[in-house]
Amino acid sequence: MTTPVLEQIQAALATVNDPEIKRPITELGMVESVDIDDTGKVAVRVLLTVAGCPLKDTITRDVTAAVSTVAGVTAVDLDLGVMTAEQRAGLKEILSGGQAQREIPFGRPDSLTKVYAIASGKGGVGKSSVTVNLALGLAAEGLKVGVIDADIYGHSIPAMFGIADTRPTQVDDLIMPVPTASGVSVISIGMLKPRRDQVVAWRGPMLDRALVQMLADVYWGDLDALLLDLPPGTGDVAISLGQHLPSAEVIVVTTPQEAAAEVAERAGTMASMMHQRVIGVVENMSYLACPHCTPEGKEHRLEIFGSGGGARVAKTLSQRFGYDVPVLADVPLDISLREGGDAGKPVVESDPTSPAAQALRAMARDLAGRGRGLAGMQLGLTPSSKF
Repeated sequence: MTTPVLEQIQAALATVNDPEIKRPITELGMVESVDIDDTGKVAVRVLLTVAGCPLKDTITRDVTAAVSTVAGVTAVDLDLGVMTAEQRAGLKEILSGGQAQREIPFGRPDSLTKVYAIASGKGGVGKSSVTVNLALGLAAEGLKVGVIDADIYGHSIPAMFGIADTRPTQVDDLIMPVPTASGVSVISIGMLKPRRDQVVAWRGPMLDRALVQMLADVYWGDLDALLLDLPPGTGDVAISLGQHLPSAEVIVVTTPQEAAAEVAERAGTMASMMHQRVIGVVENMSYLACPHCTPEGKEHRLEIFGSGGGARVAKTLSQRFGYDVPVLADVPLDISLREGGDAGKPVVESDPTSPAAQALRAMARDLAGRGRGLAGMQLGLTPSSKF
C-alpha cells in the first residue's frame, strides 16, 4: 500500500475553499494540523472562523472528499476547532490586504468590479425581482456576483433568494456575505437585525452608515459584478450611493403605464445628477401572453398596464443625457416569476424556459459580454496645475 505524502494532502486541502470567503482554507490559516499514521489514516484539524459556523457541514464534507482522493488514504478524521482572537485578527489582515478600515473597495479608481444600481421611481414595479434574477443570470454566465439589498425599509432580497433566516458570519468587525447555492453572495440589512420582524426606522445619517457598512465592512472578494437593489424614489440612499460610488451604472426599472414611467424618469435623472451613467431601462410587467391562445401563429399579448412606458423612459433619458439609453428587456407578466420570488427559488433557475426567465437571461448575457476594465470609468484624477 502507498503511504500518503504530507505534501499531497496539503495540495488536496488547498483545493478546498471556505464557502463564505471563497478562498483556500490553507491560504486563510484554517488548517492547524495534519497527521498521518502507518495505516493511511489522516487526522486533520481545521479551525472555523467563529463558533457555530453555519457552513461547518459544508467544510466537513469538502475537506473529507478532498483528502480522500489522495492515493493511500484509508480514512479521514476531521476535527473542527475555532480560531483564537489573535488568529481572527490575522485572518482579517489577510482579507483586508492591509487596506485602511472602512475603505469602500468598489470606490477605488482601480476597481474592476462592475457596479449596477437597480433603481425605480416608485415601489411595486418588480425592481427586487429584476435584481435577484439578473444576479443569477450573470452568475450563470460565469461571473462572480454580489448583491446588496440597499432597500433599507423594504428589504426583500434574502427571502427571494431563500435565505431569509440566514445570518452572516462575522470575523471581528469584518462581515462575510451569505453565499447562495448559485454562488451569488448576498448581504441585507435584514440579515443584520436582531429579529426578522424588527422595523427599521432610520433617517439620513443612519441610512448612509448602513450603506457604507454593507459596502466597506463586508468581505466581498474579487467580484465581477455587484448589484445594489435601491429603495424606490430619489431619497437618501440614492444620494449616498452617488457620493460613495459615482462610477456605479444605473438600470431603471419601470412598468408600461404612464404613472410609473413618469417617476422612473426622475430616478434616472437623479442618477445623472450624481454623475452616474444610466445604462438602460427594464420594462417589467410588459404584457401578459394570452393563456387561451394556441402556440401556432402570432402571440396574442394582453397589455394589462398599457404599453410604451419603458420605451418612453429610454427615449426621454437619451434626449436628456445626450447618449443612448436603451431598453434592456421587456419582461412579461409571468406566474412563475411571482411564484419563484415567494418560494425563494428565482425564476431563472426554477423555470428557465418561461418567458420572463428568457427575457432576464438575455439581458444578463448582454451585460456579461461587456467585460471588466477601466475604459470609460471615472478615475478620480485631478490636474495639479494648468499648462
